[in-house]
Amino acid sequence: MTSTTLWRPTGPEELELVRAAGWRRWPPRLPDQPIFYPVLNEDYAVRIAREWNVPHSGVGFVTRFAVRTEFLDRYEVHQVGGQTILEYWVPAEELEDFNDNLVGEIEVVHEFR
Repeated sequence: MTSTTLWRPTGPEELELVRAAGWRRWPPRLPDQPIFYPVLNEDYAVRIAREWNVPHSGVGFVTRFAVRTEFLDRYEVHQVGGQTILEYWVPAEELEDFNDNLVGEIEVVHEFR
């Protein structure tokens, strides 16, 4: 089994829900969040955490986690800006399946205030 490493910038509320889930699941999306957006490179995640999460919440985190590559193959990679601004768009109703395909734990790799 091969896995793909992904990153996700997140704020304190979402991170607390991840912690409560034993660092093994992303929480369900809120009604105004129809898509879960994991990103494909650390630099992009750092930029979002610094430029969006810190001003919005006072703190921003970057998480790193792995997902079974075979599962991810069902999703298209979206380029949403420059050449390295890449992310997956996982519909909220598919997040449980996504969580079931995580490999290991979700870990915090950066914190910005």
